[in-house]
Amino acid sequence: MPTRLRIGLTGGIASGKSAVARRFAELGVPVIDADESARIVVAPGSPGLAEVVGKFGENLLTTDGALDRRSLRNLIFSDPCRRRELEALLHPLIRADMEHRASIASGPYLVMVIPLLIESGGRGRVDRVLVVDVGEEVQLKRLMERDGSTLEQARSILAAQASRASRLNAADDVVPNEGTLSELRDTVDQLHQRYLDLAGRPDDHTGQ
Repeated sequence: MPTRLRIGLTGGIASGKSAVARRFAELGVPVIDADESARIVVAPGSPGLAEVVGKFGENLLTTDGALDRRSLRNLIFSDPCRRRELEALLHPLIRADMEHRASIASGPYLVMVIPLLIESGGRGRVDRVLVVDVGEEVQLKRLMERDGSTLEQARSILAAQASRASRLNAADDVVPNEGTLSELRDTVDQLHQRYLDLAGRPDDHTGQ
């Protein structure tokens, strides 16, 4: 494991990972986001996009040659086999991009935002797992409001992810996110101080 403390930030869809990541960034912590890497590796003209089109068809391209993410999402969440094919294709590219960005980051610790950390067995990539936690009904409501998903679509998306119990079982730290934004930021601020303390003790990253 690298000497710099690595925090793996995860949580179910619409749990509030982005808000937590933003607060860490405001505090000056390097944030390496898997979603950002996912966009980079399928940018127009990239080898990754060419592989996706070759596997899933040109109908997943917009008129300007970019990936139509909504069409791709609808395809993979309606077909688990296709989702696994896409993950097998893109996950190595995403991981390589994240590792490169992590290698050039500065600071005593960094946050790696990995939505599928539990599902992908990525625990060994980080020192601590930080889970943003909300109840399923809150997730469903946020997902429908944010993306315009139907209840059925939202439920299928949640079903494709690790269960809430699985995430909490894997967590070293938990951020509850059913309160106010101010409460969320206060919790992150407290964790920031704890991680700075842990980063100063490289042989005790677990904090146990």
